[in-house]
Amino acid sequence: MAAGKASLVALGLQFCVKNKLLPKSALPGIVSCIKRGLATSVLSQPVEVPSATTSPSSSFSGPLEHYDSLIRDGQLREDLQQRLVLEKLDQMQKNLRGYSNERSTLFSKFFSKRKPPKGYYIFGDVGTGKTMVMDMFYDHVETARKKRVHFHGFMLDVHKRIHRLKQSLPKRKVGKMAKAYDPIAPVAEEISEEASLLCFDEFQVTDIADAMILKQLFENLFLNGVVVVATSNRPPDDLYKNGLQRVNFVPFIAVLKEYCQTLRLDSGIDYRRRNRPAAGKLFYLSSEPDVDATLDKLFDEMAFKQNDITRPRSLKVHGRILTLNKACGTIADCTFEELCDRPIGASDYLEMSAVFDTIFIRNIPLLTLNKKTQARRFITLIDALYEHKVRVVLQAETSLDELFVHEHHDDHDPHDTHVLLDDLGISRDAGSSLAIFTGEEEVFAFQRTVSRLTEMQTEEYWVAGDRSSK
Repeated sequence: MAAGKASLVALGLQFCVKNKLLPKSALPGIVSCIKRGLATSVLSQPVEVPSATTSPSSSFSGPLEHYDSLIRDGQLREDLQQRLVLEKLDQMQKNLRGYSNERSTLFSKFFSKRKPPKGYYIFGDVGTGKTMVMDMFYDHVETARKKRVHFHGFMLDVHKRIHRLKQSLPKRKVGKMAKAYDPIAPVAEEISEEASLLCFDEFQVTDIADAMILKQLFENLFLNGVVVVATSNRPPDDLYKNGLQRVNFVPFIAVLKEYCQTLRLDSGIDYRRRNRPAAGKLFYLSSEPDVDATLDKLFDEMAFKQNDITRPRSLKVHGRILTLNKACGTIADCTFEELCDRPIGASDYLEMSAVFDTIFIRNIPLLTLNKKTQARRFITLIDALYEHKVRVVLQAETSLDELFVHEHHDDHDPHDTHVLLDDLGISRDAGSSLAIFTGEEEVFAFQRTVSRLTEMQTEEYWVAGDRSSK
């Protein structure tokens, strides 16, 4: 059969050459192209070579069978909402077998291209198992061209790519206008060449720079055949709610709904907060007697097992230096002020997550709306640490549930707020409901943070975060 198809392609090539549609000098290159095409195109399905990254991590046929096994073993309890979502993902995992969005070769364009399946946008309350079901699905998808990323980290990568492409442009000549250049489509093409499937955890939009490019970015990803599965705490229509210039963001929601089916996973149970064995005392109140000495002793006990000395540590992040005052091996001892009260962000926290497996965070204050910027950094920090299974020891002014205080004691100069609204062309009445002034986004996101911090104190999480044997 393959030989017959090869003959058909050869005849087509001969016809093109004889009729001078193609120069004979192009023949060797085209023959090579045909050979590659026959190995990878729809004419001949490639044989997947099993590997640690492309093969499922077990003998289960799909995520649903894996889920049933965990229930039988008593590791999970039956949850109808999770099962309904997994049934959809299980079917999608089967539909994705053999799917690729790789570019068509010259002659495979004569044959019909497989249409990508619709993706899924899974939303629901915190701790209901959205990440778990997506990870089960991801583990069983049999393709090397897949990526599973935290959405915040993904957007950081997108902005880095945009910056790189802009920097690579030739410099504008003196006295001449620079040609308009839109890097979004090329960035989407780059990403499409790296992945047929993108799985996003915590799909949320809080940054206006992200909001303004999402429609064009994802439209190009979808047109390039990328399949998207995402989890979020918010339904699509509530993304970037009350955000600046949201009217320009709304068209993205229509694009998302066109290419992704919406699934709700909300059983009303926060599984992160159910009773599970604790990993010992990992949360300390600042009011406890001798709390600083207790934390010093705990750090010293952990540091004793490290092949290092306690010293300041400098990390290189995108060409600049992030200095932490106290670290030993894979353990860092930090204050809230050090991590959240200076202008650092997600890229810094991701670098810390790669270097350290345990981080002490001391002196966490009450997070009022007047500390909105610090609260946002803290939320981003915990997201990064949780995503990379970094263990935490916390010292705070109050309990986790009472840490974020939604009371507005505005000591900011109202004149500054009015100037900002005027600069943005927003009326003062309209501006009063924007998320950047109300703190609504922080309140919503902090529910997730408290849920995650609760899980991060369990023995199960602590053991999973141990990198000493890896």
